[in-house]
Amino acid sequence: MGNAKKYQIDMCHGPLFNKIVIFTVPLIAANVIATLFNSADMIVVGRFASAKALAAVGATGGLTMLVLNLFFGLSSGVSVLSSRFIGARDNKSLSRTVHTAMTVAVYGGTAMAIIGIIISKPILLLMGTPAEILHKACIYMWIYCAGIPFVVLYAFGSAVLRATGDTRRPLYYMIYSGIINVLLNLFFVIVCKLDVAGVAIATKIANLISAVLVIQALRRATDATHFSWRRMKIDWQLFIQMLKLGVPAGVQGSCFSISNIIIQSSINSFGALAIAGNTAGSNIDGLVYMTGVCFFHTSLNFVGQNYGAKKYHRIIRAVLLSAVCAAVSDIVIGWTGLLFGRELLGIYSTDPTVIEWGMIRLKIMMVFYFLCSTMDAISGALRGLGYSFIPMFVMIFCVCIFRIFWVYMILPLNNTLSMLISSYPVSWIIAILINGTILFFAIKKLIAKRKREIAVAKNAALQK
Repeated sequence: MGNAKKYQIDMCHGPLFNKIVIFTVPLIAANVIATLFNSADMIVVGRFASAKALAAVGATGGLTMLVLNLFFGLSSGVSVLSSRFIGARDNKSLSRTVHTAMTVAVYGGTAMAIIGIIISKPILLLMGTPAEILHKACIYMWIYCAGIPFVVLYAFGSAVLRATGDTRRPLYYMIYSGIINVLLNLFFVIVCKLDVAGVAIATKIANLISAVLVIQALRRATDATHFSWRRMKIDWQLFIQMLKLGVPAGVQGSCFSISNIIIQSSINSFGALAIAGNTAGSNIDGLVYMTGVCFFHTSLNFVGQNYGAKKYHRIIRAVLLSAVCAAVSDIVIGWTGLLFGRELLGIYSTDPTVIEWGMIRLKIMMVFYFLCSTMDAISGALRGLGYSFIPMFVMIFCVCIFRIFWVYMILPLNNTLSMLISSYPVSWIIAILINGTILFFAIKKLIAKRKREIAVAKNAALQK
């Protein structure tokens, strides 16, 4: 793991485009690899178990994200605080942030694991999960929830690394754990005949490995990001700031998951083959999503560091570059992927009906995902500036309330899967328009404030 400094990026000086690329490419690679390994779970289940097993894992997708999104949101709070302290060169506060984050990850992750195990079956029942796959879905969720602490530790630890500009080591860790995940998938499902349980166990072992690796990286750090088990303690003042910055993102993500659960419930009404097809399709378009969402973290961290350094004009360029790169990446990857949609779906299942259901989703999601990535880049910039509640309310309206309205008011007019999936791009457009307007005035306000500070400083210098 060597010298951690060689992995870090100074986001406050030098050409932005090159640094954004250097920061984002490993992040994209890590997320794409993570999605591919998750797809491997689905492929192994779909090809070596059954369509029902694939549907069972797919039916839990919205619920697993609901359980985890609160902590992923909190990890964005960790990134914002860490980035600001790095930009301001406040090492003492940075160290306290690291130890607070990891302490919360241990205790909070354990609590969420217990809660997740308890509520899994009741929520799956409320979602209308078909009886033929309910038992398998419950088994998957129980095992998945048991490993939540590992996921949270990795999320918080990698958030600290990202704040320093280090996105390469999380990529390496994802590759190591992902390879082990695939091998264990094959062993548990094909050799041990464990079905969905085997996939879940393999995933949790991989999560444990990635958590251990990121903790070791922090323990070996020689700067203020160094982590020591003996210094595990919650700094309540920083924790409150972390909550203010992270909880809105977590609530936003949870609302996103709630809307997905409602949408999943509607998909469930089309039957097990539709669930299987949508699951395969969502894994494929998830590659595009994981590419675009990386620019959320890019925008957040570049804005956070430059905000701490009071380089507000640099923030404008960082946001614009992040948004443009995000949109272009998703257009290239999404539209290319759509061309090979049937072949890609065929990897998950050879059932032609499953493939047809999957194509319905891909024809909409792959074309318009660039809107989602643009939305994420803008949202990341707002959070980097400390605006947590405004984008939360915007996203609750656009992603949750609007989609629920769509399901109950628009969908009945044409009860098809394509009409249901169309709610996604429409909600992204609304969010871009609202958050984009807010970001424009937020940056304008910061620049005006900075000009006043410079004018005051000049007047004070002249008086001396």
